[in-house]
Amino acid sequence: MDKNITSETVAKPRLLDQVRERMRYKHYSLSTEKVYVYWIRFFIRWSGLRHPLEMGVRVVESFLTMLATERHVSPSTHKQALCAILFLYKEVLQIELPWMGQIGRPKTQQRLPVVFTKLEVQSILQELNRTHIEYGLFASLLYGTGMRIMEAARLRIKDIDFDHSAIIIREAKGAKERVIMLPDSLRTSMQSQIQQSRRIWRADLDAHMSGVEMPFAIDKKYPQAGHSLAWFWVFPQATYSTDPRSRIVRRHHLYTQTFRRAFTTALKQLNLHKPATPHTLRHSFATHLLQNGCDIRTVQDLLGHSDVSTTMIYTHVLKITAGVRSPLDHL
Repeated sequence: MDKNITSETVAKPRLLDQVRERMRYKHYSLSTEKVYVYWIRFFIRWSGLRHPLEMGVRVVESFLTMLATERHVSPSTHKQALCAILFLYKEVLQIELPWMGQIGRPKTQQRLPVVFTKLEVQSILQELNRTHIEYGLFASLLYGTGMRIMEAARLRIKDIDFDHSAIIIREAKGAKERVIMLPDSLRTSMQSQIQQSRRIWRADLDAHMSGVEMPFAIDKKYPQAGHSLAWFWVFPQATYSTDPRSRIVRRHHLYTQTFRRAFTTALKQLNLHKPATPHTLRHSFATHLLQNGCDIRTVQDLLGHSDVSTTMIYTHVLKITAGVRSPLDHL
């Protein structure tokens, strides 16, 4: 190496690359990384490509005002953009500016969740089973356990405990783990799904493909773990894909966006006009448990909520369906 080259003359990574590096260091998800990079890039371009250190509270608030008044973004999107900018200053540039705490946070409106009736859930599951049996099982698991869609997609074979009728959620929101029930009605279907996954795993081994993605640095400590059946996906994707971070071609888990499209198609086929998504199955799980007399603390644990106040939103839905009659009906 040239002796004239010092650490100060080595070019630093570009700002957005620094953002990505910092987010990966703190183990943020890929989806959050993409969102934050999008808003930071948008903010810098909107400001005329000025460096963030040259901008202050007025520029940041003007940007947020523009999003609200010109782009008409929702409060949650508004808050998302603000979080991305604060992450840039605090975590990447590592500066704590006095005006950071003065920026007004947009107030997110709490909305009542959309909930299916039990008959609607039955119809949706039947329609998905008719068009694609794997999607029908996936949707049944969402409704039968209350899992989030990414939690179900990331399920590994080792996390299904048939002896205790339990499923261990390892990569939950907020890096928390929890144990949920395995519905008895899904036991046979899940065993068949794992056998199908086993055949795909064996085919990948025979083709000398790279192992599945591993969380954190487990693949460094146990190099062969990614090739083992235990770590293989319960719901593997039918085709290979390129890992967006490592650029390795490997088998990914079920694409959630593909399932979302199939779910939306099923709703259209059934003429269900509720503004529903696969997450509505989770809302329906919680509401139907409470309707059946389940304790709210138990529901909180099953959903993985840190605060019971989050779970309480489903009691408001129950008030709508509690059988209270309007005075108009008594006239």
